[in-house]
Amino acid sequence: MAFDMKKFSLEGKTALVTGGSYGIGFAIAQGFAAAGATVVFNDINQELVDKGLKNYEEHGIKAHGYVCNVTDEDAVQKMIAQIERDIAPIDILVNNAGIIRRIPMTEMAASEFRLVVDVDLIAPFIMAKAVIPSMIERGHGKIINICSMMSELGRETVSAYAAAKGGLKMLTRNICSEYGAYNIQCNGLGPGYIETPQTAPLRQIQPDGSRHPFDQFIRAKTPAERWGTPEDLMGPALFLASEASDFVNGQILYVDGGILAYIGKQP
Repeated sequence: MAFDMKKFSLEGKTALVTGGSYGIGFAIAQGFAAAGATVVFNDINQELVDKGLKNYEEHGIKAHGYVCNVTDEDAVQKMIAQIERDIAPIDILVNNAGIIRRIPMTEMAASEFRLVVDVDLIAPFIMAKAVIPSMIERGHGKIINICSMMSELGRETVSAYAAAKGGLKMLTRNICSEYGAYNIQCNGLGPGYIETPQTAPLRQIQPDGSRHPFDQFIRAKTPAERWGTPEDLMGPALFLASEASDFVNGQILYVDGGILAYIGKQP
């Protein structure tokens, strides 16, 4: 039987990427747009939404932006209802919005821990809960949760982030378990260390011509011997959003250059 390449097409689909104004979310949305999807994104304030709309326009993409705090369940429900009125029901949800606080655990206030968990774990629950009923009604849906290598590993100063991303991995599997019978696929995408504006200082060449110590560390731990790029995430995200992955459910696809498979070089 010949494989139908149209299964990778997102023509006629509406994709919502949370926190999609820039960075990884923006790159994923670009890939979706190239595959034919209508792109919708949100951010926490109008300034970020406006910047996002400008970014999409500069890349030749007609995107639709909404202001919404994804930790606010009432606001999320209103946004989803508004998107359905303005555009169409959501076929693809990417839970990309996230934060990190790098603070030693014994110095971290419980309020700071809760904030990270609220954004990185509770918000994906709220978003998924808002779109699943319509997906059930229409008989299909794709949910992609942006997990992390910290869904599998611990590291100093990121206790809240690791706890939230580990929880997001299990939320992903549980959405699969509860709603797979409705032809809803929920999978995770786990980026490795990615070249973004936020990581740029860690990749700067030092005054003596050497690499930043953290840059050296990441390259040594990565079989690919480089950082990933946002473009590296486009293909994996497109696969998980498309009909080509209809029998893939509850999985975490790590796009990390091989870090999680590698123990590292012997000193």
